[in-house]
Amino acid sequence: MTSGNPSNGGLLAAVTLGSNSFNLLLARPSVSGVPEVVAKHKRKVRLAEGLDAETGLSDAAFERGIDCLAWFGDILRQAQPQRVQVLATAALRVAANGDQFRARAEPLLGYPIEVISGDAEAELIYQGMRACTSVTGEALVIDIGGASTELVIGDAQRIHFKHSFELGCVLYTQRYFAEAVTEAGFEAVAEAVARLLAPQLPQMTTLRWQHCLGVSGTVRALFELAPQLGWSQPVLTSELLALVKARLCEDSEAVLALLDSERRPPFAAGVAILLSIFELLNITELRQAGGALREGLLHRLQSDAYQAADT
Repeated sequence: MTSGNPSNGGLLAAVTLGSNSFNLLLARPSVSGVPEVVAKHKRKVRLAEGLDAETGLSDAAFERGIDCLAWFGDILRQAQPQRVQVLATAALRVAANGDQFRARAEPLLGYPIEVISGDAEAELIYQGMRACTSVTGEALVIDIGGASTELVIGDAQRIHFKHSFELGCVLYTQRYFAEAVTEAGFEAVAEAVARLLAPQLPQMTTLRWQHCLGVSGTVRALFELAPQLGWSQPVLTSELLALVKARLCEDSEAVLALLDSERRPPFAAGVAILLSIFELLNITELRQAGGALREGLLHRLQSDAYQAADT
């Protein structure tokens, strides 16, 4: 990370290497507390696609990631931001060849890549949501990523529960929906999610929240799809998820054709995961949040910049 005085308008750069998407945000610090985003760059790298516990990232995913970070490196060299941080999540946490990936990527990017823990990821996701979403009281936040899913419960002052579960829409696509989208696949996902959530479920169910918020690509895709299925409510419910599941099992190609092409590959698995979480936690409705990991990192960069300026 480089340092700089926020009073001179220097740029902040938040780079997040997710298991599905890589993101780069450029922003200017703001005395309002909300950084002013001046550029957004994103690519669906699907780094977790083909991920194997022993061999690590597949060759194709490895090269897609390297190509994207070479592009990000060009952008950063042109923009010359004063503070930069690059965070990687679940795929690089578990990949056996993660060190080789970082060794190739860092010279192209121009900055070190920090692989963060699941708990650190969950905390930044929650901070990004709180910074960008108007919500009061206790909230449950769900972020379904490519190789991990984060659940966080808290209020405006503190987090009461956070956990990163080793399940994700890219991993579960290749595991349960590689050949076709079927009822059996949904049932297998439900069993897997229930098994992984079981140790944390007693604590989660003792907490009470007034709001449930989603921050993942799956949630955004569902909100885009809902009106096309005749759904007029401004929230996602178990009824809608059951409808989407039924349509996917009947004719997945017809449903996926309604989505942007980049959202299609992991969509069914994301729906299956979200539906399972709804059932396990007795969720009645979910709203879309305005920020997640990348926004959480951006706000932390701004906070660090002002702290540095005060010393």
